[in-house]
Amino acid sequence: MQHRHLENDAGYDDPAAVDDIISRGLWQDWVELRQAALRRPSVLEAIERVCRAVAGDPYAQRHRFWLNHVRHRRGTG
Repeated sequence: MQHRHLENDAGYDDPAAVDDIISRGLWQDWVELRQAALRRPSVLEAIERVCRAVAGDPYAQRHRFWLNHVRHRRGTG
């Protein structure tokens, strides 16, 4: 799936691209986001920043999943 704000691997640092992938992405998009996060810690930071902004929304389950993933990767969850 084509995502706005995402042109290359560096785009995973862009919070708008991360939010688009989390909100509208398919499984393969999530796999690619996870791989980018494993390669570059700055991607984990972008994911955390985006997900924290909506973590209080009970309908933002995808974002809560990704926030838990970040915490697990860091050993803080």
